[in-house]
Amino acid sequence: MAVGEQHTFKAEIQQLLNILVHSLYTDREVFLRELISNASDALSRLQFEQLTNSNILDADAPLEIRIRPDEAAGTLTISDTGIGMNQDELANNLGVIAHSGAKAFIEALQDRKDGPVKDLIGQFGVGFYSAFMVADRIRVVSRSFRPEDSAYAWESDGSETYTIEPAERDRRGTDIILHLKDDAREFLQGWKLKDIIRRHSDYIPYPIYVGDDSEATNKQTAIWRQEPKEVTDEQYTDFYKMMTLDFNEPLHRIHMRADVPLQFYALLYVPSSAEPNLIGLRREPGLKLYARKVLIQEYTTELLPEYLQFMQGVVDSEDLPLSVSRENIQTTRVIANLKKTLTNKVLSEFKRLAKNKRETYLKIYDKFGRFIKQGLAISPGDREDLEPLLFFRTTRSDEPISLAEYVQRMARNQKDIYYILGEDITSAARSPHLDAFRQRGIEVLYLTDPVDPIMLMGLREFDGHKLRNVDEADIDLRDIGETPKETAPQQREALPEDAFNALRQRFAEVLGDRVQEVRESRNLVDSPARLVSNESDPNRNMYRIQRLLDREYELPVRIMELNSRHPLLHNLSRMLSSAPRASVDMVIEQIFETALLQEGLHPDPASMATRLTLLMQAATGTPLEQLQPEPDGTPDKVEAAEAEEAKEKTS
Repeated sequence: MAVGEQHTFKAEIQQLLNILVHSLYTDREVFLRELISNASDALSRLQFEQLTNSNILDADAPLEIRIRPDEAAGTLTISDTGIGMNQDELANNLGVIAHSGAKAFIEALQDRKDGPVKDLIGQFGVGFYSAFMVADRIRVVSRSFRPEDSAYAWESDGSETYTIEPAERDRRGTDIILHLKDDAREFLQGWKLKDIIRRHSDYIPYPIYVGDDSEATNKQTAIWRQEPKEVTDEQYTDFYKMMTLDFNEPLHRIHMRADVPLQFYALLYVPSSAEPNLIGLRREPGLKLYARKVLIQEYTTELLPEYLQFMQGVVDSEDLPLSVSRENIQTTRVIANLKKTLTNKVLSEFKRLAKNKRETYLKIYDKFGRFIKQGLAISPGDREDLEPLLFFRTTRSDEPISLAEYVQRMARNQKDIYYILGEDITSAARSPHLDAFRQRGIEVLYLTDPVDPIMLMGLREFDGHKLRNVDEADIDLRDIGETPKETAPQQREALPEDAFNALRQRFAEVLGDRVQEVRESRNLVDSPARLVSNESDPNRNMYRIQRLLDREYELPVRIMELNSRHPLLHNLSRMLSSAPRASVDMVIEQIFETALLQEGLHPDPASMATRLTLLMQAATGTPLEQLQPEPDGTPDKVEAAEAEEAKEKTS
C-alpha cells in the first residue's frame, strides 16, 4: 500500500457513509458509546498481550481512556493507551473490514419500521463509522504496541476515499479526532459527555477521564463483583448487551459468588437465541475468564461442559494465578473446581426454574433444549441432573410435560414409558403405531427434535421405567390401560387364516429383502399396515443420527405388519384371484411406501407420483386390465410381472 495516497472505500461502506452522513440524525450520541467500546477492547487486548510479552512499548503506561473536547478547534478526541495499530492494521480495520457488516446494516435499516437506530448501529458492527453522524472529518492517529512500529494516521471526510500517511505519536495507543459538524457542537460540553458515559459505558473496566478531570467519570465497577441486591435489572441487561452486542434481553441470568472451596465471582446469562450472533462481539463459545479482574482468556470453554456452552458471561477467580497461560488453563486444579461448581449451579438453577417458574424455563428449553438432550449422551455422569430438565409434548398434552409428570399419569398396569420418533408432531400424530395406544388411553411422548435419537443413547430408562419406541415389534398392550371399545363399523372380521396367509405370502414375494418378514398385527386398529423394528437391534435409530450429521446412511429393514381386519386388505385379498397380477403388486408397493412415508423413511416420496396416478385412475373407473402399472418405475419389471401372470393362467 502506498503511503499518503488516497484509497477508495468498498461500495457497501460508501453507501453506509452516505446514510450516516446525510440521513440519520436521531440517536447520534451512540457514536461515543461505540468509540469507547472500541477503546476498551484495545486496552483488553493490550492487557492480555502483557501476560506473555514483555517487549511492549510504554509497558508502564496506565491503561485508560481520555476524552478531550476543544471548543475553539471544534474537535472531540477519544484517546486510549491500548494495543494500537500499525499501517496495515489501520487499513484493514478502518478501510475494508466492516464491509459485510455494512451491507447487513443497510439491509436491516431498509426493513426497519420503528425502534432506535442505535441498536442497529451496535448490532451490525459499524460502530466506528457512526462517528460520521456528528463529524464531517475524522483523523485516527495510532501507534502499535510493537516498539519497532511507527505511528500512522488514517483520515476521511466521509466521502468515497480515505488516506493513510506517517504521523507523529510518541506513546502507544490511538487518538480518534472528530471534527464536529456545526449542529453537533453539544458534544463539546463536559456535562453532556459525562451523562452519555454514565448511561452507556459505566461498566467499562478502565477509567474514562473527561477533559482535565483527575477523577474517572465511570464507576469501573466489575458488575459481577457487586452484591446482587445492589444491581438493578436494567444494569444487568445493559452489561449483557455491552458484553455481547446482542440487543435483545437475555432469557435469564445467574449471579453468584463463593468463598469456599475457592473464591470466585460469576455472572452468567442465557442468551436470547441459540442462533449465532454473526455480527456480535462473541465469535466463539466460552466464558470470559478473569484473574483478580484481569482478563486472562476471552473464550474459555473449560469452565462448563459442552452441553452448556451456549451460556455467556464472566468468571473472576481470586485463586487463579495471573501468570497462568492458555495452555495450562485446561489442567489447573482451580479450573476443574470452578467447572464443577459452575455446572452444579447452572443445573440447579434450571431445575429451580422448571419447578417454580415453568414458563420462564420453557422459554429457555425451547431455545436450548437440544443442548441439554445432547448432554445425556455426551455426559452420562450428569444424567440425574439433566433428566428433570427434559420436557416433551405428548398425545394427551400440547403443553410440554416432564418425565416425572408422565410417570404420575401412567395408565393401568403400565410399566414402560412409550415414545414415538417423527419429523414433526403433525406427521407423528398420524402414525399407525399410535392406533392401539389411543384405543387404550395410553399416553405417548412425541420425540420430534432431530437430536432426540442422540438423547436416547443416554436415556434408556427413567425412575425404573424403561423407554420404549411404539414401533417395537413385541409390545403387548392387552393388559394395559382401558379396555378397547367395540370394533368400529368400518372394521371387519379378520381374514380367514388361509386367505391371510395367501395375502401375506404375496406381500413377501413383492417386497423381497426390503422387509425382514410379513406378519399379522395384533395392535393395528385404523391402519392397514405398519413397519416395526426389533428392540434388540442397537442400530435401529442410527439412520436418524447419520442423517442429522449429514452422513451417508442405509435405511433400516423393518418387519411389515398387516391388519387383517382392514377393508383395504379384504379388497386386496379378493383381487388375488381376479385382478391382473401387476395391479395387485402395484397396490402392495403403495401400501409399503405409504408405511415408509409414515415412518419418515422414504428416500424419495416424489417417486410415488406415477403409481398414485394409476391408482386414482382405477378408483375413478378405468378397468384394471387397461392400466399400465410400473411397480418400481421400470418397464422390464412390468413385463416380468405380466409374463408370470400369463404363465400362471396357462398352467
